Amino acid sequence: MNWTWYLFDFRGRINRARNWLAVLIILGFMILFGGLAIGLGHLFSLTDKKSFNLDLDDVFRIIDPVNWRMVARSELWLLFAKVIATGFCVWVYLATSIKRLHDRDKSGWGIVPFFILPGLYKQFEDRLPDSYWVLPLSLIVFGLLIWNFIELYCLRGSRGTNQYGPDPLDKKQTRARSAGARLRATTPGDQESEIEMVPRTNDGAAGEKTKGPARSQ
Repeated sequence: MNWTWYLFDFRGRINRARNWLAVLIILGFMILFGGLAIGLGHLFSLTDKKSFNLDLDDVFRIIDPVNWRMVARSELWLLFAKVIATGFCVWVYLATSIKRLHDRDKSGWGIVPFFILPGLYKQFEDRLPDSYWVLPLSLIVFGLLIWNFIELYCLRGSRGTNQYGPDPLDKKQTRARSAGARLRATTPGDQESEIEMVPRTNDGAAGEKTKGPARSQ
């Protein structure tokens, strides 16, 4: 499998199993990065914190100016580290989720109601006014989260080739694509289509290329 395409590219399709694998990869990276951050913090006395939390919601905390004003100077290095780590996690999540939407024959813009709108609501819900219209808004966000899980992790992709590529569960098409890629990589170029430079004769006309032995006069 092409891991660069799988984790970072927004084109093509992936099935449910690979989308679940992406979740495990993101969780593993969070645990690894959290352990490194805590270890470096204690080693260089950069922070007194004994825990390090990292999740996809951090991307919305980063864009919230209130959080920046609440951060102490001793914690700035931790904030920048979280920006880098969160950026990686969000990119992988978006890349794999959009390819999963493609597998469902849906536009990648579906990630806006599935991820961005619920994340923004969760970040700013405590600053919303006390009003009856907030309740239906919260129910809509909850419904989007449920449908996001069902759409990306439970439902099968469209059968056969769709507008975003071939079916990732069709083993025949997968083998054919792999064989075609290997054939293109190993087949030499078409020599007949190459431009040949033919020397010109003294009278200015291009000389003809001799094919086979010259005939006797």
